Amino acid sequence: MPNTPPIVTIFGGSGFVGRYIALKLARAGWRVRVAVRRPNEAMFVKTYGTVGQVEPILANVRNAASVKQAIAGADAVVNCVGILHENPRQKFAAVHVEAAGRVARIAALNGVKKFVHLSSIGANLDSNSIYARTKAEGEDLVRGHFPEAVILRPSVIFGTEDQFLNRFAALSRLTPIVPLVGAQTKFQPVYVDDVAAAAAVAITGDIPGGIYELGGPEVKSLREIIQNVLHIIRRKRLVINIPFRFAALKAWGFDMIALASRGLIVAMITRDQVKQLRIDNVVQKDAAGFADFGITPKAMEGVIEDYLYCYRPHGQFTAITSSAKNLKI
Repeated sequence: MPNTPPIVTIFGGSGFVGRYIALKLARAGWRVRVAVRRPNEAMFVKTYGTVGQVEPILANVRNAASVKQAIAGADAVVNCVGILHENPRQKFAAVHVEAAGRVARIAALNGVKKFVHLSSIGANLDSNSIYARTKAEGEDLVRGHFPEAVILRPSVIFGTEDQFLNRFAALSRLTPIVPLVGAQTKFQPVYVDDVAAAAAVAITGDIPGGIYELGGPEVKSLREIIQNVLHIIRRKRLVINIPFRFAALKAWGFDMIALASRGLIVAMITRDQVKQLRIDNVVQKDAAGFADFGITPKAMEGVIEDYLYCYRPHGQFTAITSSAKNLKI
């Protein structure tokens, strides 16, 4: 039927970035399949469109038959599946390399027209970090199976559901000291909605295949980012830098605890993350990026207060409480 809307399958479509991509493509008139391992936990995506437009479906990127079923009949595919740390059940190689290649291969074999793959700035085949190395290996497999794929490499992503700024803000409520590993390491924080917009344009527009590095309008050190967070949540904390050698030793201890618990306890920081923090996480000069999508990325300051206010001493009532202290009775 000529009026049948196109279909997109988003693997990991209920995750931090995937849910924003699903919303944008639904608003663009696409039928959206949100392919996840636990569809019952992704029912909230059904509200992103009209009845039946957005549907969570069961899929496991580690199983070829499951991937093929999720892709069948789709015009476009987006792969947002990734992990930040390993556990006994999920390894970087299995998720970032094997699964990425599997999804791209099956998409190509099934005649999918557009393919978008979410990677990360810092992906490098020569990196000491397993995370960064497997991200690069996954990119190579994707491009090998689907040469026209659009690969997005965002810097650290912030947004309402992020595990970055929320984590530090929550920590500041528990301790007068905020320890940082790689306090001087540079980042280019990027808003999750801007990353989703780029993915949506890659699907709906005419974007050439290739690698695009996505960073916000400002480059800041990790210390500057956290000090900005502390200013917004109105908490005075001592921010100290943890030397890399000491951090690696502590991370080894956290890794051993996580291993002994078989993944039930998540390490506060891993040895692999310490390796990543030695390298600046910013867009390379002359790299393709937001400009190629016609997008002007938002600055962090204009967004994070909207979701970090809950970490203030009196939450949403902080301004009222501060004002009341000035009253003379």
